Amino acid sequence: MSVWSRRRLLGVAAASAAAALTRRLPVLAAPRPASVTDRGEYEPWLEIDAAALRRNVAEVSRLVEGRPILAVVKNNAYGLGLETVGPLLDPLPAIAGLAVVKADEAIRLKDAGVQKAVLVMGLVSESEAVELARRDVRLAPFARDAGDQLTRISRRLGRSVPVHLYLDTGMNRLGMPYYRAAPWIRDLAARPELTIEGTFMSFTEDLAFDPEQLQRFRDLADGLQRSGVKLGRLHAASSHGLFLRRDAYLDMVRPGLALYGAYPSGTAELGLAQLAPVFRLKARVVDVQQLRSGDSASYDRAYTASKPTWIAIIPAGHADGYPRGAVKGCQVLIGERLYPVIAAVSASHTIVEVGDQQTVEVGDEATLVGPDRPEITPNGVAQRAGVSVYDILMHLSALLPKRVTQG
Repeated sequence: MSVWSRRRLLGVAAASAAAALTRRLPVLAAPRPASVTDRGEYEPWLEIDAAALRRNVAEVSRLVEGRPILAVVKNNAYGLGLETVGPLLDPLPAIAGLAVVKADEAIRLKDAGVQKAVLVMGLVSESEAVELARRDVRLAPFARDAGDQLTRISRRLGRSVPVHLYLDTGMNRLGMPYYRAAPWIRDLAARPELTIEGTFMSFTEDLAFDPEQLQRFRDLADGLQRSGVKLGRLHAASSHGLFLRRDAYLDMVRPGLALYGAYPSGTAELGLAQLAPVFRLKARVVDVQQLRSGDSASYDRAYTASKPTWIAIIPAGHADGYPRGAVKGCQVLIGERLYPVIAAVSASHTIVEVGDQQTVEVGDEATLVGPDRPEITPNGVAQRAGVSVYDILMHLSALLPKRVTQG
């Protein structure tokens, strides 16, 4: 069995399992009082707010003055579930297409019913490229021999292959280096087997270096376009660029994080867009107990009560994506109150301090991350835990059940 066949088999199995799980999780307009996860009443889950996602897309569209949005859904849609988020974005008029970095992610989107263009912004093998092109997925060539490879693929399929050219203007990660890209692009543009739908770059997000990167990209593109080379839509601005590089909006923008209601570091304060987190990481309280003065809790006796104190145990931990650093000052919302995280965040449990009185019961819903209070937004949790906001989303376990609500 080929590598691609094995990968496809695993991908199909994963997609089928995800689809089956999704079928068991109906879209609801109101909270459901009992077994919300459909895997166990006391297992953590993610709530995905479809209405909040639509509002964020509309807000980004307003910010970029109606330019098309290529929505980045890499890494399991930033932890929120590829098969959940992809179909929610697909019908929105502002969304021109979806972008991923792995071949399997593109296949999963297509298997989930996504109709709009999907771009794979990573290296794929020729056998993978054939399957992707057969499914009308866009490729992002950057290798020196890309022209010959894509020509072979086109001839196998009997039609042209749509591509977005990936240029490197200083990131030195992926992309054809800009200083030797011109002849390479001319060669690709001259091949009838290819259709260049777009050309793009990635910023290092070093504010001092970003302008130079963009200028390199613009100079190359302008020179080629003046000579008659068609480059398709130019795109460079990620979520970082939406707020900090407005001159990089070009023909299309390519955000990910912002669509899901989180801000890149230092951008919320700019007040350019009002975004709301589109998800809640939730679980039900599994135990409530009173510690005596001197009693300790969790590994290494990480917390010791100085007086009789009630605590609550929540069955979500760092294996689910909640950061270990939450003990540095994060809080959890239970009912209408915030309770501080104490002791240690273990793989499967988080402990919160309830206080002198028992104000929490077993079975109460707890929100560890969500839009309901500033303290528990992704940015709020990231700041208190001392991690990147990207970690709050992308470290969410792919095994968490997803429940879509309409806000």
